[in-house]
Amino acid sequence: MGGFFDRQRVLLAPMAGVSDEVFRFLAKEQGADLAYTEMVSAKGLSYASEKTRKLLELGEGEDRIAVQIFGHEPDTMAAQAAWVEDALGEALVYLDINMGCPARKITGKGDGAALMRDPELAARIVSAVGAAIEHPVAVKFRRGYDEGVETCVDFARRMEDAGAASMVVHGRFARQMYRGRSDRGAIARVRRAVSVPVIANGDAVDAASARALVRDTGCASIMIARGAQGNPWVFSQVKAALEGREVPDLPTVRERIEMARRHARLLAERAEGQIVRMRKHAMWYVAGIPGASAARARFTRCSTLAEFDSVLDDMIEQASLHDALDARCGHV
Repeated sequence: MGGFFDRQRVLLAPMAGVSDEVFRFLAKEQGADLAYTEMVSAKGLSYASEKTRKLLELGEGEDRIAVQIFGHEPDTMAAQAAWVEDALGEALVYLDINMGCPARKITGKGDGAALMRDPELAARIVSAVGAAIEHPVAVKFRRGYDEGVETCVDFARRMEDAGAASMVVHGRFARQMYRGRSDRGAIARVRRAVSVPVIANGDAVDAASARALVRDTGCASIMIARGAQGNPWVFSQVKAALEGREVPDLPTVRERIEMARRHARLLAERAEGQIVRMRKHAMWYVAGIPGASAARARFTRCSTLAEFDSVLDDMIEQASLHDALDARCGHV
């Protein structure tokens, strides 16, 4: 997949509760080369859960997608990977196995980053999934599980031996959650240890941090996660930076508020009954804008498009009073 990732340099991460079809649409509109769906439970798929299967629904015109599944049972993972491949057909670019999620509700079941504590089981999962599908199999993992115990290099070699065609590496330990900094050196050590493409992940939030991530890891491609929350412009800025072009200006206050309004409208139109998802997105969009604190409290009670519009209208009016509409501001 080396040549593939030379062309797909900026990826949207598979964030649970975030990377739905509307978020993916806005990310790709701004320049993301490839987007993942939200991570999907293999066990949930095995129960034919409609809620789980809905996570795999693609938006209108969405014809290329990466899917990440999580679980810890090789047979279940393989069977559901095959189901995903059959369901998505040509739209599926590759399938990724989550071995990096640090959330306790995931690791407590032996899924996600817990697999880093059992590399033999993790390798059996990769082998089983690889044997069940025709598409490439990728893995995503962290620097290690316990803080201070770096295992990513050995883990990466085992996954490559098991058949992983590419890997995404986040430079924090699982126990570290999202505290501190992502270690770019750990990602670089993995890149040098394996022959398959390595995608760097962690702390890419703007053009400068993306440049540093590529420079210090030697990776051609990066994955952006939290840096995109309330900030789809990050993809156009990062793309420009990595391609040596002039980096676009940061969005103004008005542009951020209007993007929040558009995001809400798209959610209402495309994802029936999902407008409440806009609550967290709206809070991310307005972070640091005058009146944001009061707006956040109101967003938590919004359940219709009209209610979101009302809060955003008030923010526009308040920002006008502060003469802040044309102020350019980065993601907070």
